[in-house]
Amino acid sequence: MLTTTLPDSANEGATQAVLNTAPLFVPAVSAAMRRVERTVSDIAATDLPVLISGESGTGKGALALRIHQLSKRTQDGFVRMNCAAFTPKLFQERGIDDNWSNWAGTGTLFLDEIANLETLCQRKLLNVMPDGDTGGPEHKVRVRIIAATRCDLQKAMRDGHFSDDLYYRISGICLHLPLLRQRKEDIPALTDFFLAKYAALLEKKKPQLSSRTMSRFLEYSWPGNIRELEYTVQKVVALGDEHLALEGLSVAYVPTSKNVMRDGLSLKQAARAASRQAERELILKVLAQTRWNRKLAARQLQISYKALLYKLKQIGVDSAESL
Repeated sequence: MLTTTLPDSANEGATQAVLNTAPLFVPAVSAAMRRVERTVSDIAATDLPVLISGESGTGKGALALRIHQLSKRTQDGFVRMNCAAFTPKLFQERGIDDNWSNWAGTGTLFLDEIANLETLCQRKLLNVMPDGDTGGPEHKVRVRIIAATRCDLQKAMRDGHFSDDLYYRISGICLHLPLLRQRKEDIPALTDFFLAKYAALLEKKKPQLSSRTMSRFLEYSWPGNIRELEYTVQKVVALGDEHLALEGLSVAYVPTSKNVMRDGLSLKQAARAASRQAERELILKVLAQTRWNRKLAARQLQISYKALLYKLKQIGVDSAESL
């Protein structure tokens, strides 16, 4: 069990203890996330501070908890600090100015959105952060620092909004989480994870997504990243994908019998468009089934690997990096 002292009511929202919480961990298919996973495996057992960057919803908190649970401190506290809610007064009330162990003991402290920390708080935080020396009694108990930001901290330093010293203290290892639309290969596995999660929570049978819904998932830009995908899958479990309001998901234009005449498409043009759409849906379905293993998908589609890469580029869902 992960245990620590929760903030009192006056400080509610500034810090949060995590108890018996499993992070979102789905083995990655995309090259970018596989690199992140390899780095995490290499550094989890160390005490190096970690800085995680990425837009809102990309899974920074889940990755921080994953690092903690793979570390030597897994039996100690994981404390999440909301930097926007932290004030200089809170430092004094929690006794953090004098004793670092009052905050997170021997566990891990996750500094969420550290760019939002007030300038005075940045200085106070720097004063109590372990810096690698032996120091006095207050340094005998150390915590593991993991910070996260969706902002460009180097730009914030240049603009005078973020402490240079604090940046270099927290950025021992830097990890960047890509946007979900830049790692579409991971969408099928993430979707399956959330389907199982919410089927259990809602006490429902795990639904099977239609190929049309999965195609939409793979085509959509996901501005809210993994968080938006999770909320969308939650609706699917609750309502079924046939009832899900997917109007906000951008989908490819498909001519129908009604709009063929309106748009002046010939029969040949309509047939060609329908054929392209059918080909697109089949490719996306096979890729989802093979967890975006392109070589295996090409064999199942009975085309060459190069031909599949060309077709992926044609339909606009080619990932930035090949496997």
